[in-house]
Amino acid sequence: MLGYACFFYIFAALILYWRQVPGWSDAVLAAGPMLAIAVSAGLAPVAGRAVDHGRAVLLLTAGPVVGAAALVVLALWVSPLGYLLAWAGLGAAQAMCLYDVCFGLLVRRHGAAARGPITRVTLVAGLSSTLAFPAGAWMAGHWGWQGAVWVGVFVALGVVLPLQGMAARVVARAVPAGGAGPVGLAVPWRGIVADPAFLRLAVLFSLLNLNHWMLVNYLLPLLDGLGLRPAMAVAAAATVGPAQVVGRLVLMGAGARAGSAFALWVTLGIIVMAPVFLWFSGSWHALAFVFAVWQGAGMGIVTILRPVLVAERLGAERFGATVGLMAIPGLLATAVSAPLGAGLLALGGTGAVIAAAFAIGLGAMLVVAQGRRS
Repeated sequence: MLGYACFFYIFAALILYWRQVPGWSDAVLAAGPMLAIAVSAGLAPVAGRAVDHGRAVLLLTAGPVVGAAALVVLALWVSPLGYLLAWAGLGAAQAMCLYDVCFGLLVRRHGAAARGPITRVTLVAGLSSTLAFPAGAWMAGHWGWQGAVWVGVFVALGVVLPLQGMAARVVARAVPAGGAGPVGLAVPWRGIVADPAFLRLAVLFSLLNLNHWMLVNYLLPLLDGLGLRPAMAVAAAATVGPAQVVGRLVLMGAGARAGSAFALWVTLGIIVMAPVFLWFSGSWHALAFVFAVWQGAGMGIVTILRPVLVAERLGAERFGATVGLMAIPGLLATAVSAPLGAGLLALGGTGAVIAAAFAIGLGAMLVVAQGRRS
């Protein structure tokens, strides 16, 4: 939760204050997280392979240090170049010590039973945006944005580092015999990518990322275009994060009764229907909250299903390398979601963005249906 708040959601939490910094144009600001995504995508396969070789503890310990160093650069080097360099470091930290490496270690420890531990981790981590937005605004309002960034440095080194380091060592010590050893020196990237199941899952999760971040990034302009009052629009947008936790709680409560395939189909139905509620919220404003709950819950469940489906369909032996490779198209889809949403909003307004999100959700369902036929 704190790692995501410090290394990922800091952009959304402080962007209003960064826009007031002389020389930091909107283009420079947008380039920061884009650069972080590019660095994270490039490092994801390397980090995944390191997890397969039993080095998850090293990554989860070094990642907060790299992230803290990037935040120091951000606070001290107040220039576009310093800003971009800091985001490159934050991208490296994201690849080293957030979900994918953590999930890789849990899969190595628990194997097919990893869904429960992964769910419990995401229940807490899903509150990161709920924490980051008000905390960032309060600290920046009282101490300036640089003061807020320095708090992030101290949190990364004083809280995230010891907690992740200790927890990773505890989990790693319980990895079954043979599970912690190297899986071979040759990197099996070509063989992994050639697997039709890998390609289908990569396309599926890329489409879901594109759908989610296109809607979430432009949710306030969309709700404004639908005629909602600003206060109601902000309240609806703030519902997405807690709804992710609710979705994960529902999945955890269902337990073994909801197999991964069934849970995936239900989740896809939720994601397809969410833009429909968003569209009709122009006439019935309360439906904006229904959209936020469905969209958040759907993507909250997807966060859990992603590592579980990879382990089930592709095996846990090279889980780290597989998830690392799969992260590349998913991260690229996340990066593309911002310009795609902006273009659709400019060309066709609110309706174009909502229609595109609906079509992308249907496309994800077709990918899964094709996989079942295969």
